[in-house]
Amino acid sequence: MEESVLCQWSVFRSLLAILQWWGFNVTVIIMNKWIFQKLDFKFPLSVSCVHFICSSIGAYIVIKVLKLKPLITVDPEDRWRRIFPMSFVFCVNIVLGNVSLRYIPVSFMQTIKSFTPATTVVLQWLVWRKYFDWRIWASLVPIVGGILLTSVTELSFNMFGFSAALLGCLATSTKTILAESLLHGYKFDSINTVYYMAPFATMILGIPAMLLEGNGVLDWFNTHQSVVPALIIIFTSGVLAFCLNFSIFYVIHSTTAVTFNVAGNLKVAVAVLVSWLIFRNPISALNAVGCGITLVGCTFYGYVRHLLSQQPPPPGTPRTPRTPRNLMELLPLVNDKLDDKV
Repeated sequence: MEESVLCQWSVFRSLLAILQWWGFNVTVIIMNKWIFQKLDFKFPLSVSCVHFICSSIGAYIVIKVLKLKPLITVDPEDRWRRIFPMSFVFCVNIVLGNVSLRYIPVSFMQTIKSFTPATTVVLQWLVWRKYFDWRIWASLVPIVGGILLTSVTELSFNMFGFSAALLGCLATSTKTILAESLLHGYKFDSINTVYYMAPFATMILGIPAMLLEGNGVLDWFNTHQSVVPALIIIFTSGVLAFCLNFSIFYVIHSTTAVTFNVAGNLKVAVAVLVSWLIFRNPISALNAVGCGITLVGCTFYGYVRHLLSQQPPPPGTPRTPRTPRNLMELLPLVNDKLDDKV
């Protein structure tokens, strides 16, 4: 009887974790698009800077004040030698995501983000000459094919937004590769990651945001009719962006890797549906098919990765910081815990 109750509680906890993760993620994406499109606040650097400030404050409160998470101690030298380069790429990744949201629909942007596994595999193959099972390469075919079909049939296609989203995938993959080489020895979770990287990202982005968008922000203040409600929405999006990081930590510890992968792909579908219901951006039938093919490919990729992760390494395999734990390289899931911030 007790085992049955525990099993039911475990299922309920996993479902609750997934739903709150979906809620925060979709809400942040929709709010960012609303800020750019409805509030006419077309300053992605400033929005990203607000998110980093809110995340820095939130992580400090969680770790230092509320002590909900223990602080992972990092040597001062490593903060600049390891954390700072990661923070720079992290900053570029978030900014490119927000830039793409300004110019293209949420549905198109989310579909392009699903291209991340392909860019990660190719970069690791080119940079480190890592070997991947043929099934990994085969799983990338529907992802690439779906992205191509979606791009060709996108009715609201914008080359600048498309390029920003695609470069965002490359930035995410670069961050993954850097994390493996720079952060080995530190077992970061999402909250500690934000605690160390968000202040650096704020520092990196603050001056460019003021120089490139400062005058535009001041003009927006002088011309926008409802400044206070708009500012509340902008800062609320920053608070929810931090809550998203906390929800990622919760969902990872409440579900299995396979469940996380499937739920991540379904989350993309939910974001696409909700964004269409709110913004009513036109989506053709072939465009929807391309998005579906991409999500199926991402699910297949996650399944193959899980199968390969169960294989033991060959006897006598030397261990180094860059050596994969299993026979094949363990790649990040499509919605990796460090790639889901917006």
